[in-house]
Amino acid sequence: MTLLIRSQAERTAPPARRRRRLSSHSLMGPVMAAPALILLAVFLAIPFLGAIAMSFYRLQLNSTRAPRFIGLEQYSRLFADPDISAAFLHSLGNNFTFAAVVVPVQTALALGLALLVNGKLRGMAVFRTMFFMPLVFPLALVAVVWRLIFARDDHGLLNSAISLFTGGSVGPHDWLGSSATAMGAIIVMSIWQSVSFQMIILLGGLQAVPHDLYEAASLDRAGRWSQFLHVTVPGIRNTLIFVALLTTVFSFRLFDQVYLLGQSGSVDIESTQTMMYQVITTGYDQNNIGQGAAMAVVFLVIVTIVAVIQRRLVRQEGSIR
Repeated sequence: MTLLIRSQAERTAPPARRRRRLSSHSLMGPVMAAPALILLAVFLAIPFLGAIAMSFYRLQLNSTRAPRFIGLEQYSRLFADPDISAAFLHSLGNNFTFAAVVVPVQTALALGLALLVNGKLRGMAVFRTMFFMPLVFPLALVAVVWRLIFARDDHGLLNSAISLFTGGSVGPHDWLGSSATAMGAIIVMSIWQSVSFQMIILLGGLQAVPHDLYEAASLDRAGRWSQFLHVTVPGIRNTLIFVALLTTVFSFRLFDQVYLLGQSGSVDIESTQTMMYQVITTGYDQNNIGQGAAMAVVFLVIVTIVAVIQRRLVRQEGSIR
């Protein structure tokens, strides 16, 4: 009755009063979104526009020479200059190799761990904490630990374990220095350190699936595997898509692992160099800010295209087409 009286009062309110009420409601959206939009502008839009502007100049840090406008020369050299294009395309290929392995493996592993810790067993909170701990460790510490694991000599933990289980028949291997295993070592370290983040997101999705659906499936004599395929996977479909998209973006940002492990001087840089690593080294180590900015712009465009294609191929339920 109260709602009916309120609606009638709103209909009989003067037009000016209704317009003021609508205008106040319409302003709430922009006001609430303003902090996020400001942060996106400060930390994403403005730096990206600055990178585009710097890519048109021959710019060096700590140089007395004024920046010289060269137009699209930096971009043309990325694909036409053999000295630059070879390293650029090789780094881009390393990024795609890393993403092609990490995205499906890490997503599947995160789903398996989420299913494991979603069980109602005694002490499950302890296991959840243990699985989440690698994410809170500083990446510099993680790199030191994995450098000891992948050490090339007999004292490396991985080489020692292989020697123990094979009776010494297999000699030590340089896991980081060999071009055949360097990228694989980076992939293993990255998955171990990051999988818990995706696990937490998927765990939230699993706990949001109504338990009544599992009870109904049990009454229909559906087994565990059938319940997983027809209840669990459809129930967390949107979460899985989000996790896969997020993992794809993160995998293209690979830099810290390569840089930190490379500080030991034992990493095969050619087989592990990524676009972010080349952007940083070109801009700061080689003191070529313009070229590094052009690489960053091209790389961001490529990552955006990959994300859009992935989003188009696998749509979330209820999304706007």
